[in-house]
Amino acid sequence: MRKAAVAAVTAAAAVGVALLVRRQVRETKRWGRAAAVLRDLEERCAAPPARLRQVADAVAVEMHAGLASEGGSKLAMIISYVDSLPTGQEKGLFYALDLGGTNFRVLRVQLGGKEGRVVKQECEEISIPTHLMTGSSHELFDFIAAALAKFVASEGEDFHLPEGRQRELGFTFSFPVKQSSIASGTLIKWTKGFSIDGTVGEDVVAELSRALDCQGLDMKVTALVNDTIGTLAGGRYDDNDVVAAVILGTGTNAAYVERANAIPKWHGLLPKSGDMVINMEWGNFRSTHLPLTEFDQALDAESLNPGEQIYEKLISGMYLGEIVRRVLLKMTQEASLFGDDIPPKLKIPFILTTPHMSMMHHDRSPDLRTVGAELRDILGIQNTSLKTRRLVVAICDIVAKRGARLAAAGILGILKKLGRDIPGSDKQRTVIAIDGGLYEHYTFFSETLESTLRDMLGEEVSSSVVIKLANDGSGIGAALLAAAHSQYLGAEEP
Repeated sequence: MRKAAVAAVTAAAAVGVALLVRRQVRETKRWGRAAAVLRDLEERCAAPPARLRQVADAVAVEMHAGLASEGGSKLAMIISYVDSLPTGQEKGLFYALDLGGTNFRVLRVQLGGKEGRVVKQECEEISIPTHLMTGSSHELFDFIAAALAKFVASEGEDFHLPEGRQRELGFTFSFPVKQSSIASGTLIKWTKGFSIDGTVGEDVVAELSRALDCQGLDMKVTALVNDTIGTLAGGRYDDNDVVAAVILGTGTNAAYVERANAIPKWHGLLPKSGDMVINMEWGNFRSTHLPLTEFDQALDAESLNPGEQIYEKLISGMYLGEIVRRVLLKMTQEASLFGDDIPPKLKIPFILTTPHMSMMHHDRSPDLRTVGAELRDILGIQNTSLKTRRLVVAICDIVAKRGARLAAAGILGILKKLGRDIPGSDKQRTVIAIDGGLYEHYTFFSETLESTLRDMLGEEVSSSVVIKLANDGSGIGAALLAAAHSQYLGAEEP
């Protein structure tokens, strides 16, 4: 009897050990599969210096092609008609309207010339009701004009408009536009959730001016720009050596100052300044040298604009978090990363945003507590192990590093086009103004971008290349461009 009991206990123990061994084997295989996905991701996202130089060269080649003819390149290289940037001498009261998403901003600024600079500025942000984003053109612009009229009515005594003068407005309109002068342009298509049939093919400045007239507001739109050109103008106002601006936020774009005689497709008179600001629309860049993965290809195929904005889909805030989600989903499917069942929320596209990714990536706590909290709160994944959390951070690291290094290669391409990438005897200072939440708030991303650009340029050249955070270029920049293209330029202020 006793022998039988001992045998039973021994057998049970053996079964327990066997189950434990089996579980450990399964666990080892599971981690092996997860590690294989990670290794493959790292290899396919690799952006070594040689590849980055190929990307930079390709950007410069596409820039030349886009300047030569319309449609000759993946880079549109749009002529902005901005031929003079702010100098710091501007004086007077100027307004800006910044429309680029579900909110718009109105801003006024009193400029005091070289000495006074920005004497005072005020800003207000207004949400656009959802129904106006898909309603009629008149309704949208009437709503904006009414808000602008209300803002003008609140103008205090600190703001001074000389008698007999019209108020002047810089209009930042961050949607694709075919520009025909500094203050006119027809809408090519709506993006960012807007879909208003009536406006496509129409002059957006004429639409806004009609709505301002209906409000009885005597205001002239003197500059139509996008947010990137606004950032360039704001940057130049603060620092005369700014030659280019880059937006790294939800989306991405770049603009720079080109010599007008280096633009073969420009058939107008050469501007007095000899310069022309070019809106690159660089998000649409693509090249066989870009390191693409299966996750990028699937994301692109399922997007609203397949085959377009490939560069943007690799480097901008709209997409980085989504790439991480797709990698996690594959690891869950192939290696049961979060248990046998796939967490339902992990299947939802764009649920994991880049700010969430950034918080996890920057977690410095010993147990990666923030990573655990984000996985729980965003994806509904409970009780993750430290090993799993470390894996998540490693994925964030690979995806962010690739994006930042490719963004640096794009900037190097611009510097190549301008001849600012080689050592020169003059040691000319070159400043790039960068705006956007991705660059401003994702520290790892911005630091990687800067260190990559430094390494690519080499010590001598990088000592004269400066990257500056340009906060709110799109608002103040538009007001400054309204001043730089004022109808009263050259007239003495009464």
